[in-house]
Amino acid sequence: MHKQIILLIFIIIIPINCGEKRKQQKNKMNRLAESQSPYLLQHKDNPVNWFPWNKEAFKTAKQENKPIFLSIGYSTCHWCHVMEHESFEDKQVAKLMNDNFISIKVDREEMPEIDHLYMSVCQAMTGRGGWPLTVIMSPDKEPFFSGTYFPKTGKGNRPGMLELLPALINAWENKQDDIQKTIEQVNNYLVNINTTKQSNELSRSILTTAYNNFIERFDENFGGFGKAPKFPSSHNLIFLLRYHKMYNDIKAKTMVEKTLSQMRLGGIYDHIGFGFHRYATDQKWFLPHFEKMLYDQAMISMAYLETYALTKRKEYAKTAEEIFTYVLRDMADQNGGFYSAEDADSEGEEGKFYVWSNNEIIKILGFEEGQRFIDIFGFKKEGNFHDEATGELNSKNIPYLENKLSHYAKTNDLDIEELKTTVEKNRSTIFNKRKDRIHPLKDDKILTDWNGLMIAALANGSKTLNKDIYLVAAKRAADFILLKLRDNKGRLLKRYRNGLSGLQPHIDDYAFLIWGLLEIYESNFDISYLKSALDLSDILVSDFLDKEAGGFYIGPENGEQLIIRAKDSYDGAIPSGNAVAAMNFIKLSKFTGNKKWEEIAENIFLAFSDGINQIPSAHSFMLSSFMFNTINPKEIVVVTKQMNPETISSVRKLQNIYNPHSIFIVKDMNNVHELNKIAPWSIMHSTVDDKITFYICENFVCNKPTTNIETAIKYLQ
Repeated sequence: MHKQIILLIFIIIIPINCGEKRKQQKNKMNRLAESQSPYLLQHKDNPVNWFPWNKEAFKTAKQENKPIFLSIGYSTCHWCHVMEHESFEDKQVAKLMNDNFISIKVDREEMPEIDHLYMSVCQAMTGRGGWPLTVIMSPDKEPFFSGTYFPKTGKGNRPGMLELLPALINAWENKQDDIQKTIEQVNNYLVNINTTKQSNELSRSILTTAYNNFIERFDENFGGFGKAPKFPSSHNLIFLLRYHKMYNDIKAKTMVEKTLSQMRLGGIYDHIGFGFHRYATDQKWFLPHFEKMLYDQAMISMAYLETYALTKRKEYAKTAEEIFTYVLRDMADQNGGFYSAEDADSEGEEGKFYVWSNNEIIKILGFEEGQRFIDIFGFKKEGNFHDEATGELNSKNIPYLENKLSHYAKTNDLDIEELKTTVEKNRSTIFNKRKDRIHPLKDDKILTDWNGLMIAALANGSKTLNKDIYLVAAKRAADFILLKLRDNKGRLLKRYRNGLSGLQPHIDDYAFLIWGLLEIYESNFDISYLKSALDLSDILVSDFLDKEAGGFYIGPENGEQLIIRAKDSYDGAIPSGNAVAAMNFIKLSKFTGNKKWEEIAENIFLAFSDGINQIPSAHSFMLSSFMFNTINPKEIVVVTKQMNPETISSVRKLQNIYNPHSIFIVKDMNNVHELNKIAPWSIMHSTVDDKITFYICENFVCNKPTTNIETAIKYLQ
């Protein structure tokens, strides 16, 4: 399939000169000026006559019989900036585009279904993908050419826009038969990959197959999987932790701890201001791609929290808290939601905000303290950071730790606690100095799905670390989303910015927010959050479920009409919406006692079982959900005469035991009406001798109730 598509594209791309068709518009700003997307607004001053994705664009393309030039990216994408500067700001390129194409800009973070669909086309045609994503298609949204970044003029084997555009124009005018053959093949391919049928049930052996996949790819020296680039992919680590718990496999835990320790030492971590960059371009986690994404902070913090819950090693808790410090300080909107990302670039250079020369550090800290800081954080006189343009060292340094502070203290005969205090004091001083620099652009749109992940992480942090500050932040964000990002029928909206809410929701918006609401419920046991999770789950089923084959579509039934309705089960930088929905519904089945939720989850497994069996390690969160449903899941009900700090303290002692396949319900006998409606199976649970009473159940069959917390702990263990 892939070779056929490539061959046809090769046939139609024959460079020729093309004549003018109409004069370039002389508007100072194009149609993107009316958008709320920071990414689209970055392109509002381009000489390209950009359209947003809307009916007007496709109507104009049909009327003028022009192909669509579709460009997909996001605001903090480095190579998107490069292509904009080289091509879209260039008047010669813009004239070719304006005369011969209808050009559409899409923010992938706002329209993930469109991005997913056309990215799958790009991967089929070229064997690779990435952003900026470039797609040429008919006015009927049918693609016949795709690629990623294109410079103005050709470089090596990569054609430039000045060669590519005339060839595409020639193909559109003179090679329609070839184009239609390619379109037909692409359409057949899209139908094939987005059509699922219920297959065989998953076997528990698939868990071990996935585990062995990770062992084969594990980097024994630096952690992570594969060589370079390296992504955190925290859902893989969470799967391994749970595999270790279920099978007592030490290697699974070792792989996680090695990875998290090396990530924390490396330049992928912002040692000055906290938080993780998007990925490392090298094997050692040293050289990051400097973007900071909200979803990474959420997922990585959850991996550190879960590792802390298992090991009780404080370094993991500390890293999670530092991530939260960054998010609450730099990414929180005053109304409660969280912003999307921070750019890699500042002042036109990637990483400039984050790197330092030795002289800068010594000037800030003084010679003695500065030299110690330089030694600890791996600085070199000539720099350890290469200039992107020249590849030369440029006297700038990325802070990283070659070894842990304990190693430095031992080597230099220093007291470790005093060293930690000194390093933190100096870090804070440098951080305050860094505030004076020109900051990277902040993408300040608030996305429902990514906020759902951050809500889940913070609520998880509040119960794992027993710190209410994180629960307060999680509740504020959840309340904001439920108030500002729903329509008058209770359906979610995608994006909030500048006081305006809008855009069609997708499966991730529902799945991730429901996850966050369930985590809040298990942190404070306010039944309203559990009820909201159930209400949104009903809408998710109504609007997104494939009622014949199982599984959820990316877009809603009444949403944007594309050439195919896409489905997806693979994890990417974050878990797939279907995998998270499966986990949510398994938990809802345990909360409510209603088997319909479990049946929907099981049908998700059946719908995607062929793909899971083909590449199990690409479905790690789906397998975590499957594991939850099959290996000793527990329902823990704590009954109390009155909700009070003693009750929460007792629950926290039970939650302190690492038992990932469990749900917690607290039943306040003074306020049982709503819980009895939602979880009727718990109606008969009551206190014994008016004391806090613990019911430890498996598949709704409970051990003898106990008022002794130590007995309850033994039941759990």
